[in-house]
Amino acid sequence: MAAPAPRLDWQFALLDLHQRPSRPTPTLVPPPPPVEPGESDALRELRAALEPAVAARIRSGAELLRHTSNTERTTVLPTTLEPLDQLLGGGLPRGRLIELAARRASGRFSIAMSALASATSMGEAAALIDLGDHFDPQLAHACGVDLRRLLWIRPHTVKEAVMSAEMITATGFQLVIVDVGLHPLRGKRAPDAAWVRLARTAESHGTAMLVSTPYPLTGTASEAVLKGTVARTKWIGRGSSPRLLAGVDFRLTLEKHRHRKPGSQATLHLEMLP
Repeated sequence: MAAPAPRLDWQFALLDLHQRPSRPTPTLVPPPPPVEPGESDALRELRAALEPAVAARIRSGAELLRHTSNTERTTVLPTTLEPLDQLLGGGLPRGRLIELAARRASGRFSIAMSALASATSMGEAAALIDLGDHFDPQLAHACGVDLRRLLWIRPHTVKEAVMSAEMITATGFQLVIVDVGLHPLRGKRAPDAAWVRLARTAESHGTAMLVSTPYPLTGTASEAVLKGTVARTKWIGRGSSPRLLAGVDFRLTLEKHRHRKPGSQATLHLEMLP
């Protein structure tokens, strides 16, 4: 059963069937002029007419917006793990690639979860490239990760992981973590040029990037390399009774850093969730 409308023009107001002169006639807005990518001719001529020191400070509108967006944020992204942040000078540096190399059961993935929880709780968008398929959404939520701000990618090979990280970084994610899993790695190793290209992409977009790997992979592309080893384990129970793992002491060594003296060490105490 249909109910009639009290006035017909209420249903057809957009069609304007009555052609009332008091109503303005809608007009289409012309499309905006095309914007040419890259440096314009006017900007190129202006830079050529100035001294090199002055011309280097002249920026286009797009360059100024990109520079402003990068400088408004802090220069580092803290992981909330104080010993790790102290080794790196405050946290994961934006625009740089940090490599964390550690073997099985050494707490490497726990550090990645802490970094994701810190970034997403600050309102930043984060991406996890999970080649090892170790991510558990329920456990991550319990650790403080805001799943609404996290993109979870599950590649099949190291090459796909590097390509995914480069693509995601170019879209503006503030934190990208590449976890390549445990030894042996699936697929062939990515060439050194791929890691260099990934580091340059992170630099151009101001993205903090962490590569979690069982052994060094990134070579000269990384800003810093951290090596992790298990220092001590803590167990609950004695004698012949069953024992439960309560925590792990994780020793970090700064193997390489472009702006800090290598060789520094710190110890992380990781406790098991109840």
